Amino acid sequence: MMDRTHPNSKNSDASDDARVDSKVDRDGPEPVKAIEQADIAVADTMVSYRETKVVKALGTASEVADQPPLLSLCLGTFALGAILRNPRMMRAGGRMIASHLVATGIKAVIKKSVDRTRPSLLHDEQRYELDEGKRDEGDYNSFPSGHTAGAVAVAMALGREYPRLAWPARAPAAAIALIQIPRCAHYPSDITVGAGLGLLAEASVHGAVRLAEPD
Repeated sequence: MMDRTHPNSKNSDASDDARVDSKVDRDGPEPVKAIEQADIAVADTMVSYRETKVVKALGTASEVADQPPLLSLCLGTFALGAILRNPRMMRAGGRMIASHLVATGIKAVIKKSVDRTRPSLLHDEQRYELDEGKRDEGDYNSFPSGHTAGAVAVAMALGREYPRLAWPARAPAAAIALIQIPRCAHYPSDITVGAGLGLLAEASVHGAVRLAEPD
C-alpha cells in the first residue's frame, strides 16, 4: 500500500521526515507506479475546476449513469418497445439491460478486489492509498469508474440496433466519463479501465446474441 501526504497540503513540511514526496514510492511494477504518478498529476491539475458551476452542473447530470437511473433508462426502452410493439426497440432495450448488468457485475468484482482512494480524498485529506480490497466504502472505491463502464456499455448496445444513434449515444457516454476527472471522482486510469469494461461487457452480450441466433 502507498499512503502519502499530498505535497500541496498547507500542513505539509518539507523538512519533516514523515512526509512522503509526490512520487509513488511503494513497492510494485514500474509501469503501475508511472500510471499512478500520471493520475495524481492530472488530479492535481484538474482540482481547481472542481467547484466551478460548469463542472458541478455536468457532474450532477452525469449521475444519470449511476446504476439505478441507467438501469431504469434501459428498462424504459424495453418497456416502450413492448408498448409500441416495436421488436427492434425491444431488442435494443434487451441489449442495453444485459450489457449494463454485465458491466456492473464485472465492475463490482474489481472494486471489491482493489482499494483506491478517490481524488477528492487525496485533495481534501491529503491522502492517497492503493491496496488490495479491504474496504467497501465509497471514498476507497475509485477503481474502476462504474459510471463510465455503464454508460459505455449502454451506448454501445443502443448503437448495435440503431447504427445512426451510435455516435449520438457515444458522445454523452464520453462526456460522462471525462467529467469524472475534474469533479474529483476518478483518476484517468479509472476512466480508461471503466470504458474498457463497458466495451467488453457489450461485446460479450453481442457475442451471446449472435450465438443464440438461428442459422
